[in-house]
Amino acid sequence: MTCNIDRTGRRIRAITGVGLIVVAIVWFAFMTSAHWAVHALQALLALGGAFAVFEGLVGWCAIRAMGVKTPF
Repeated sequence: MTCNIDRTGRRIRAITGVGLIVVAIVWFAFMTSAHWAVHALQALLALGGAFAVFEGLVGWCAIRAMGVKTPF
């Protein structure tokens, strides 16, 4: 897990991650349905956001590590 993104990429991933976590929390706070699929989507949003924050903090991108070229 060596650093493979620059400062801009780190910022974008961190901001995206925080945004996904906020969306998951707001969606949970205002949801009216208690269906398991809704909770699963919220959990996936929060986990994806947490992973993006992790990538931003560490400076490592999983997609780039697999060989895909990303713009940031």
